[in-house]
Amino acid sequence: MAIAIGQKLPACSTLRVMGEKGPQPVTVDELFAGKKVVLFAVPGAFTPGCSNTHLPGFVVNADKIKARGVASIVCVSVNDAFVMGAWGRAQNAEHLVMLADGSADWARALGLQLDLTDKGMGVRWQRLAMIVDDGTVSHLAIEPPGGIVESSAEAILKQL
Repeated sequence: MAIAIGQKLPACSTLRVMGEKGPQPVTVDELFAGKKVVLFAVPGAFTPGCSNTHLPGFVVNADKIKARGVASIVCVSVNDAFVMGAWGRAQNAEHLVMLADGSADWARALGLQLDLTDKGMGVRWQRLAMIVDDGTVSHLAIEPPGGIVESSAEAILKQL
């Protein structure tokens, strides 16, 4: 069952971000405790919809989003920290948190995984966006397959 509005994000010990010295562990509390955060999830770094539409919308609108009281914008995917770091650099998204959930552990814990094994892609994150207030989900928009509407930066701006 997927996490719902009003529920607290569960901890996960396998999350990583790319640091100056390589992949660095990061906790859910470090990312979300005591602040308002926008998190959006994509099925995969460097994929067409994610690279051409979803991530660029958050890059372009980051200042507008943060002007509405958002402390940080987190992009999560089932890729390793090296890939997420490289994708962030390639997309000029270094001012966003490019979060690696390499084994989909957190996606599973949230009930937001997407099984694309039959397409040779393994388990991924569903495409979605959420607003998180002090670790608790206050808005959640999960896209139907192929969509990038409800989880877009523009849609999240309307919710803030």
